[in-house]
Amino acid sequence: MPLRPLALIFTAIIVALPLSAQQIQIGKDNKTIAITTSDEASALADTAVLTIGFDSFGKDQDTTYADATRTSNAIISAITTSGTPKDAIQSQQQDLTPLNPENFPDKPHYADGMRFQFSQRWQVTVPADQAANLLQLAITSGANNSGNIQWQLRNDEALQSDAARKALHHARDIASSMAQGLGVQLGPLLYASNQAPAPRIFPMSRMSSESPGDVLRNRTLKPLAISPARITRSSTVYAVFAIE
Repeated sequence: MPLRPLALIFTAIIVALPLSAQQIQIGKDNKTIAITTSDEASALADTAVLTIGFDSFGKDQDTTYADATRTSNAIISAITTSGTPKDAIQSQQQDLTPLNPENFPDKPHYADGMRFQFSQRWQVTVPADQAANLLQLAITSGANNSGNIQWQLRNDEALQSDAARKALHHARDIASSMAQGLGVQLGPLLYASNQAPAPRIFPMSRMSSESPGDVLRNRTLKPLAISPARITRSSTVYAVFAIE
């Protein structure tokens, strides 16, 4: 009895390669090779979303609010004067709250005669290469609770598309190798779908100082050495190729 070709013996073959997230299916009846594989693309972030903010304390509500107002306006004035557009600044938090002597973090301030705390936060979006200078400007203007950075790309879709394109090329290479092993020709792509995972956020640790006055006396401080994060996007592609 003559031997049948390998493709006629096995009606379906599934190969799983965990390291590269690949699955391969070969069907005799519909003469196709179906592959699921993943790949990724990366690029340096070109946009920084900085968290700028301050905390201040006072002996009574009116004094605390008045001092916070001066600090708040000084910070925003410095940021906008530097050329940052107002629509790049978003308010996130502004709280005036009484101190609790039973709350451990409040005890030192309460012992110093402070009875109220004011906290304010903004998110400021700037080009990545301006992050260090803007952070230095904000801190020396009184933003004593600042520093968290979310790194982003202006065109995140392009990076995601690049990852999908690489995954599809990867799928075709695998399918071509499988077709050669079966002694058949790889035909055209019949179907493809793409599933992209949720993007990750790349934060930078927050910095803080005790009071706005501490940083206002140190205007000769140089900007920090801050480098943009490399953002990676991955894509999983399911592709079906014809075999001839």
